[in-house]
Amino acid sequence: MSSPLPFKVALVGYGFVGKVFHAPLIAATPGLLLHTVVSSDPAKVHADHPNVKVAPDLDAALADAEIDLIVIATPDPLHAAQAHAALDAGKAVVIDKPFAVTLDEARAVAEHAQRAGKLLSIFHNRRWDSDFLTLKALIADGTLGDIVQYESHFDRHRPVVRDRWREKPGAGVLLDLGPHLIDQALQLFGRPDAVYADLAVQKDGGQAPDYFHLVLRYPRLRVLLHASQMTIDSRLRMAVHGTRASFHKEGLDEQENALKAGVVPGSEGWGADPRPGTLTVPDGEGTASRVVQGVPGDYLAYYAAIRDALSGHGPNPASPEEALAVMELIDLAARSAAEGRELSL
Repeated sequence: MSSPLPFKVALVGYGFVGKVFHAPLIAATPGLLLHTVVSSDPAKVHADHPNVKVAPDLDAALADAEIDLIVIATPDPLHAAQAHAALDAGKAVVIDKPFAVTLDEARAVAEHAQRAGKLLSIFHNRRWDSDFLTLKALIADGTLGDIVQYESHFDRHRPVVRDRWREKPGAGVLLDLGPHLIDQALQLFGRPDAVYADLAVQKDGGQAPDYFHLVLRYPRLRVLLHASQMTIDSRLRMAVHGTRASFHKEGLDEQENALKAGVVPGSEGWGADPRPGTLTVPDGEGTASRVVQGVPGDYLAYYAAIRDALSGHGPNPASPEEALAVMELIDLAARSAAEGRELSL
């Protein structure tokens, strides 16, 4: 590393993900400095961050000895090659999910980071969603009992095909949203015994899957992971059923909307959930329900943990091993859908 705090960060890519998620979170994290953005549109970058350097390409950022950390927020097919280049240059690396386009590519990057002795982390930010943190707390304190069914949705109503790489052949919602839902399930329940997947193109003129439904089988538990872009009533976020209670949650975490609106991460009210979930328990021969005030979401915790890991004071918040487990399930799910059958791990 070139310097003590603050660690100097180069953000590669200033499209939606770089502009909305990474740049504001990096800039708001004490101990990190958004030093450089790799972009072909300096005016766009300087409109938001007037004091950062703008590099025309990745090579220019990698040649800067001041840079400690490369954050890759480019289209998925570029992730692996750019990560290899950054590791070759002796930089620590954060990659926006998915880790890579294929499991083999992801494994090669992970092995490279291990050989180089450099930090490699995958931006699995949805571990810090309000609903997920709330559910973790309910599971940890025994409120729900033993979980027997976990249903998790990222549904949207986007019926018109847009001209963007996420909707081109080889992409689709399994690579785009699957990492979020799969990572959350693995964090809660660990590795399943088997997976069954159904993928579909439901949009008129669609070229990549815009629907998936995964069933992860555990000895007792069933995990249902679902994403659709043709769902008009897309309120359901999760329905979790345990031996003591059920937890029902509508609405996605609000941090993305706040970032889109330009709210400074960590400002007053950050991460608050305006649509708290409901806990339902047996009550005599019926049931009783109460609202559960959500744990605030905290995407800043990811980059705070990256800072601590770089300084040797904390663990990697989303390790290559954890991200490879996600990629393994994505790979198995794609094979399951192609073969029309459940596949064991």
